[in-house]
Amino acid sequence: MVPADSELRRVSYTEIRMLTQTRTDRLASALTAAKVDVALLNAPITMDYMTGFGEGAHERFLALAIHCSGSVALICPALSATQATRAGITDVRGWRDGEDPYTILTGLMKDWGAENGHIAVDDEYWAKHLLLMQRTLPHAKFETAGEYVSQLMRQKDAAEIDLLRKAASVVDEVWEEVRGWLAPGQTELQIEAHVRGLVSGKGAKPTFCSVGSGPAGAEPHHLNDERMLIPGDIVVIDFGCDWHGYQADITRVAAISHAEDDEKKVYQTVYAAHMAGVKAAKIGAIPAEVDTACRKVIEDAGYGEFFVHRTGHGIGRRVHEAPDIASYNTSPLQEGDCFSIEPGIYLPGRFGVRLENIVTAGSLSGVSLNTAIDAELPVV
Repeated sequence: MVPADSELRRVSYTEIRMLTQTRTDRLASALTAAKVDVALLNAPITMDYMTGFGEGAHERFLALAIHCSGSVALICPALSATQATRAGITDVRGWRDGEDPYTILTGLMKDWGAENGHIAVDDEYWAKHLLLMQRTLPHAKFETAGEYVSQLMRQKDAAEIDLLRKAASVVDEVWEEVRGWLAPGQTELQIEAHVRGLVSGKGAKPTFCSVGSGPAGAEPHHLNDERMLIPGDIVVIDFGCDWHGYQADITRVAAISHAEDDEKKVYQTVYAAHMAGVKAAKIGAIPAEVDTACRKVIEDAGYGEFFVHRTGHGIGRRVHEAPDIASYNTSPLQEGDCFSIEPGIYLPGRFGVRLENIVTAGSLSGVSLNTAIDAELPVV
């Protein structure tokens, strides 16, 4: 069963600050190694990960600035300053509506001797903010900060993996309830609403739910509609949740009332591909080789052209983060990496099958955080 809130480890502000200090120090070391002077971050998830402060600013300018020396400052709307200070940020430079925050940025960069330096900015900055930063600091060199931050966030510690496992247990339980509830006559939108309700009932936040029934299952990113399930449908349900800031993401497949032999064959092929990917996903393995392990099973079965996406994506605070399990990724898997293994076969106009569990890289193979996938196509 999913643990109750009371079973979660409670941490003090002091413990949070110790953890985030370690993270900012690690980022500072990465910046130093890359000869980058400052990182400017503004995505709430990234800021919360780095400092414990995660309030977004919407259209207003905000910059969590981390210097390669380890110094941290926050330029933020004045209405967020008190909260930022309470989170433990000691250098908070607030600005009020009508004031120019970019002059504050210039002042901070001068204080740090970085007005002509190398500045890495969050991948999620609005274009208008980046353009105004470039105008304000015309002699600075700008690049994206994503590669530095993503390398930190992909290396999950034991507590983070435990939270991912708890998130996975929520969706596992929900699937067990949903599979016994599916029946002809239900629409994709009704199924989505039911899944979201079950997730909420377990104390997690529903994040997404894609329901592809019949021919719609051959659309990997199907948009749910009013199509009703009919006997003989193959239904693909891809859904997730947020459990205390960490994400779950699984895909399960079922046949409604009965299944044809070719549908069973496709399912068994995808299952074998999934298991081959899990087996290959050990520490030190090349993601491209994990992708190949899945793809080869599907190609050998004659369905290669119908596997149209990468094998998986990293997961943690975000549903999609590093590392990609894809043919273009040659950076070895590391201890603490968590990612999906989700091969699929999509037969246009007929049906699709995708099977997805979240996996962490282990010493001998990947280790699933979810319960085992059915080896045979479930008929409900």
